[in-house]
Amino acid sequence: MYETTSIKQKIQLFITILIPILITQVSLNLMTFFDTVMSGRFGAIDLAGVAIGSSLWIPISTAINGVLLAITPIIAQLTGAKETSKITKNIHQGIYLSIAIALIVIIIGALLLSPVLNMMELESEVRHVAKYYLISLGAGIIPLFIFNTLRNFMDALGQTRISMIIMLISLPINIVFNYILIFGKLGLPAFGGIGSGIATAITYWLVCFIALLIIKHLHPFRSYNIFSNWTKPQLKAWWGQLKIGLPIGLAMFFETSIFSAVTIFMSVYSTYTIAAHQAAMNFASLLYMVPLSVGMALTIVIGFEVGAKRYKEARTYSYIGISGSIFIAILNGAVLFVLKEPVAALYNSDPKVIQLTTEFIVFATFYQLADAFGAPIQGALRGYKDVNMTLVIALVSYWLIGLPTGWILANYTALEPFGYWVGIITGLSCGAIALLWRLLYLQKIYKKTRA
Repeated sequence: MYETTSIKQKIQLFITILIPILITQVSLNLMTFFDTVMSGRFGAIDLAGVAIGSSLWIPISTAINGVLLAITPIIAQLTGAKETSKITKNIHQGIYLSIAIALIVIIIGALLLSPVLNMMELESEVRHVAKYYLISLGAGIIPLFIFNTLRNFMDALGQTRISMIIMLISLPINIVFNYILIFGKLGLPAFGGIGSGIATAITYWLVCFIALLIIKHLHPFRSYNIFSNWTKPQLKAWWGQLKIGLPIGLAMFFETSIFSAVTIFMSVYSTYTIAAHQAAMNFASLLYMVPLSVGMALTIVIGFEVGAKRYKEARTYSYIGISGSIFIAILNGAVLFVLKEPVAALYNSDPKVIQLTTEFIVFATFYQLADAFGAPIQGALRGYKDVNMTLVIALVSYWLIGLPTGWILANYTALEPFGYWVGIITGLSCGAIALLWRLLYLQKIYKKTRA
């Protein structure tokens, strides 16, 4: 990270940070993408099972990763303020916290997984795939959370290309393991959708191991001596991170869990409808990596400028990021609308599933536009460490506006399952407008009192 003095320099630095983050996020999302696509190729039951398993896991993992994301603005602001001596201690406590949270998730999952799945109106084969997909995935939770903490540290220093390289190495390996374990190659049995969970857990261990080696041996990370002079776990330091991370994580949970809730509500429809909904949502989630990555990049650059008390520069970065994200979303929407049928055919060869997926994708083109507006603003607010209002906005817009609207439209209009997507679009749009108001209000305060 470095100080910039012109719009051109800011755009260049922002793109330099953004592109590797985008490639990393796309690579992470492609793991779920290939889990879904390759499971769908094995059979509609496996696709539906992975869909249900993912709908339960993704909100939890996203929420926890949101908590761990607190490291990014903390380190970015310390770097901007040139207080680098405090960084190593924060990373130590972040790693401790990630392990503690992972153990809690594993224990809760062991107690609640079967009861939750039994509450859902699923075919027994679908329930079986969902359960053991999640159990397999759970073997990689601890290394995944450690990796995310280390990755947030690397990204906060502006070294986003390192995360990108790690994921570019790991993604092909994940695909190979998927192929072997789902379809039963090299003399192994065909695990179907469950095999994709095993493959992903193996990949999580791999990326964690690579990240540990890089931080220990490569510049500039080795200068922080992360693996020397370990500090003891300190609950006060954990709480300092949680005060920032919990609102971020809960806001992300409220956003992603609405999609999981919709998937669960759709369990009353046919297996074909569940599979088509998941396929469309899976591809839309891939497109969401663009605004999400813009938001993560904004957290880094704005955190750096706020730490250095250059508030005007932070404001300029927010405008660059938001406008760029919206432009890309419009382009993505046009491409998705034109290619909706080929995209649908990627997931399943059944004509029923393809037709339903195509119809869901039409709604996805509009929903990703709302996301493109809201996600970068969330990232900008995180750079200011302004996270509590984002939590309130997420709760109200997604759960008090979006989900009830979708339920009413699905149950009392001819839209049926598509009504849930209209509800999602409504919630995301309301959230984006409220987030913009909050950002403008915050920037106005900084301009008056500190700039």
